[in-house]
Amino acid sequence: MNDDAVAPTTIDPPDLTIVTGAAGWLGTGLVTALTGAGHAGPYHRPGAVRGLVRPDEDSRHLPEQVELVRGDVTDPDSLDDLFAGHSGTVDVIHTAGVIHPATSMDEFDEVNHRGTANVMDAAHRHGVRRVVHVSSNSPFGTNGDRTDRFGNDEPYHPYLGYGRSKMDAELAVLRAVDAGLNAVMVRPPWFYGPHQPARQTTFFTMVKNGRFPILGDGGQMRSMTYIDNLVQGIVRAELTATDPGQGWWIADAEPYTVNEIVATVGDALRAEGIEVKPNRFRLPDIAGTVAEKIDTVAQAAGRYITQFHVLGEMNKTIAVDISAARRDLGYEPQVALPEGMRNSIRWCLDQGIEL
Repeated sequence: MNDDAVAPTTIDPPDLTIVTGAAGWLGTGLVTALTGAGHAGPYHRPGAVRGLVRPDEDSRHLPEQVELVRGDVTDPDSLDDLFAGHSGTVDVIHTAGVIHPATSMDEFDEVNHRGTANVMDAAHRHGVRRVVHVSSNSPFGTNGDRTDRFGNDEPYHPYLGYGRSKMDAELAVLRAVDAGLNAVMVRPPWFYGPHQPARQTTFFTMVKNGRFPILGDGGQMRSMTYIDNLVQGIVRAELTATDPGQGWWIADAEPYTVNEIVATVGDALRAEGIEVKPNRFRLPDIAGTVAEKIDTVAQAAGRYITQFHVLGEMNKTIAVDISAARRDLGYEPQVALPEGMRNSIRWCLDQGIEL
């Protein structure tokens, strides 16, 4: 922020913060930060934190300070329980979503789109103060070239089924704003960090074994962010006085090449005492194009094949410009890639996860 810029106006935390998807990767990191989880961090707040957890979802890893409510964003009636018994100020942070569906492509629309619409409707009916919706880069697709950076005025150009569902979710948020809801959006690209799912552990293992597929020359650019940076961005979006309906990219200051990402992970693994083989797994750029075509055909037929979807994105640039978040929210990423990757690997080792 330059010397002439006006500092963002902040507001106090609410009496109650509701987090959907509380037992998920991002949700766990968020409620851990908000509750303090045994230590007073920068985002610890005096108000209550209430988390929405699916009826059959394991919540044993969540801090005991979180008030758990069993329900599902796809079940509108269950959402009313989130607001029961509280009359003070209430904010909602909506993190629930599906990235890789387990059973059917229908999950994208049911959870990401219709689930978001249900959360916005419940928030509006219960008179919440502010909603932060966690979106994605996927509604905007991929960059036209390696020098391009997505700005805050990008047109929608969704990438396959997930992108369409997250675009529809954003449109549901904007409809709710038009109806009077105070809601904003944050748009993280590739984020990483503690509480990660198995796919992130697989990424580390592939790098360790020298088997992570680098397509073409590996110069594709990727914006990334450590989960603590993302939590900062979410909290700033919640507690900064801005007009409703806005959205911000939350990422590291600059994107990284795929080569740089793989090399940094390898260095981080070695720094934690793990032997890493040289990564010589190179594929031609066209392998990503072929995988994307297979993914497109499969999704059109109602099938989602994770491996083809991930490989199909690997020859593309997905890079963003965070200047609007810096200007409007005072956001400033604190944890860069080398430190964040070491923290992530250390968390895996502390959990007894074999890499």
